[in-house]
Amino acid sequence: MHTVLFAVAAYLIGSISFAVVCSRLFGIADPRTYGSKNPGATNVLRSGNKKAAIATLIGDCAKGWFAVWLAIRLGPQFGVEEGGIALVAIAVFLGHLWPVFFRFVGGKGVATALGVLLGLNVWLGLGTLATWLIIAYAFRYSSLAALVSSLFAPFFYVLLFGVDVQLLAVVAMSVLLVYRHGKNIANLISGKESRIGSKKS
Repeated sequence: MHTVLFAVAAYLIGSISFAVVCSRLFGIADPRTYGSKNPGATNVLRSGNKKAAIATLIGDCAKGWFAVWLAIRLGPQFGVEEGGIALVAIAVFLGHLWPVFFRFVGGKGVATALGVLLGLNVWLGLGTLATWLIIAYAFRYSSLAALVSSLFAPFFYVLLFGVDVQLLAVVAMSVLLVYRHGKNIANLISGKESRIGSKKS
């Protein structure tokens, strides 16, 4: 029962769309109305407001980290074990993808996934982040960096911890990230994908 409560709480935390919240706070257009129409930091950056994009990135990452940290810190007192922590990790990620507070229209989950990985283990998160930065710097495509990082994350996990139930959560996030980037994959193949820093039309 406590595991379910932790998972529900994680989903609700994940449902806070910082792209929408920060855009309203900074007085810019709803990110669901321009660019890729994705409520995420990369699309907010297309508005030209770097502060709003950074705030979105931090917020989306922090909520993933916080949900997992809370489960690891408090969960054992309520009988929440490794399987429960894995469930929390998936729940906060699903909340970002399909947020109950925003009619289930959410982002692609890159920053939130990073937060989850940092919550599970800081080296796991930093290794995945380093992969994203290298690919993003080399090719200037946020989506490509996200796709490559999502493929490497389970590999990094196995190197650090081997195979366990939490690996399933990492693999599930990776699969969902690739799924959510379906349109980006098509745009990358056709050469139509927007580069990092390009503004909305």
